[in-house]
Amino acid sequence: MSRLSILLLSATLLYACLYLQAQSAQPTAQEINVQVSTGQVWTDTGIDFQAGDTLEITPVPSAEMPCARMSDDSSGTQGVNLPLSSAPVGSLIARLNPPTGSIFAVGKVTKLAVQETSHLFLGWNVSKVHDCRATASVKVQRTPASSADASASSNRKEQLKSQLLNAAQVFMSGQFGSGKPESTASNADSTLTSGGAVASPEPSALKTSDTSLDPTLRKLLDGLPRRVNDQFNNLGDMVNFVIVGSQKDVQSVLEAATWHVADTDNRKAILNAVLQTYDNKDYLAMPMSTLYLFGRKQDFGYEMAEPIAMVASRHHFRIWKAESTWDGKEVWVGAGTHDIGFAKDKRNNNVTHKIDPAVDGERDNIGMSIQKTNKAKTFSYYLPPNPVQEAKNATGDGYHSDGRLLVVLLN
Repeated sequence: MSRLSILLLSATLLYACLYLQAQSAQPTAQEINVQVSTGQVWTDTGIDFQAGDTLEITPVPSAEMPCARMSDDSSGTQGVNLPLSSAPVGSLIARLNPPTGSIFAVGKVTKLAVQETSHLFLGWNVSKVHDCRATASVKVQRTPASSADASASSNRKEQLKSQLLNAAQVFMSGQFGSGKPESTASNADSTLTSGGAVASPEPSALKTSDTSLDPTLRKLLDGLPRRVNDQFNNLGDMVNFVIVGSQKDVQSVLEAATWHVADTDNRKAILNAVLQTYDNKDYLAMPMSTLYLFGRKQDFGYEMAEPIAMVASRHHFRIWKAESTWDGKEVWVGAGTHDIGFAKDKRNNNVTHKIDPAVDGERDNIGMSIQKTNKAKTFSYYLPPNPVQEAKNATGDGYHSDGRLLVVLLN
C-alpha cells in the first residue's frame, strides 16, 4: 500500500468522522417558547406537525391565566360558551388545526402523538376576550416522526465514529491494531511440528468430498504456481484454492456469498467512501494491492468484512483465470488471506496490512461462504507436489499451512 493511498484513506476516515460528529450533534426535536396572550382567543404557535410527530406542551410557570381568575361570563354559569366545557374556566387549552383537530386541556405537562398534518394554537378557556392584557410563557416541543429511530441511529453513528477514529489512528501510526494475537487461528488450522511436518488438521465445518479428483484436473493443479509475487518478483501469499466454472458463474456465486469486488482505483475509492459515508451507507470495497500470477495482475479482488472495520481487518482474496481449462470449463486460481491489522512493511518501512499467519483458516472461510449458497457441486482438498507449508509473504510476515488446495467445482 503506497503512502499516497494511506494519506487518501486517512483523509477519508477523518472526513467521515467529522461528518458523523456533525450528524450526531444535530438536534432531533424543535423547541420554542410561546407567549400566550389573554388579549386574543387563540395564539398561533407557528409550529406545523406531521402525522406521527410527538407534541409536548409545558406551561411556565403554571397553567393558570396570568390575570386574576375570572368566572366564565356575567351570567356566572359554568361551562356556557367555553371552548372546552370540561376544563376549568381560565385554564390553558390547545387546538390542532385543521377542523378535524380537537381542542384539549393542557396540564402541567401534556404529551401526545399527532395523528395528521396539523398546526398548533394555544389559548385560554374563556368565553370571550377580556380587558385583562397579559401573557404567559408556554414551552412547546415537536419531535419529528423520523426521530422514532433517532436513538438507534445515534448509537449507530457513535459506533461508526468510534470505529473510524480507531481505524484512522491505526492508519497514521502504522501500528498493529487488531488486538488479536498473531497465533489466531480457526478450528480448521493445521499444526506444524518442529521439523516442519504437518499434523492432521482438526475437523472443519466445511463439508468436502472424499472422491479422488479427475487425473486431468490433478495434472492441471500440479502445474499451477504455488505462490503469487509482487511487482518486484518478491514471492508472497500462497495459492490456496481453485474454483472451476465460467466467469459468470464464479461472479454469481461470490456475489451470493456476500463477497464484494474491491475498488481498483484509489481516487475512485476515496470518492465512493465519502459519498457512501455521507449517505450513512457502508463502504465495503476498499482497494487492495496488486499482486501477480501467470505474469499478470489479479483479474479480480474480493473482500468481506464488517463495515468500517474492513479498514484494518477484512477477509479477502485475489483470483486469476488459469491459462488452461478443464473439461471445457475455466479454472480460477485464488490466494486468500485474512487481514488482521497494520504493521511496518519490512521492505520499505511503509504501512501495510498484516495477515493472520494461519492462512488455512481463510481458505476454509472462503469455501464455507460458497458452500452456504448451494451453488457449488463439490468441495475437495488436494495436496499438490512441493506444497507450501511455511513461508513469508512479500512484506516479510510469516505464515503457515497444511499445503492443501481447496478445489471447488461449481454446478
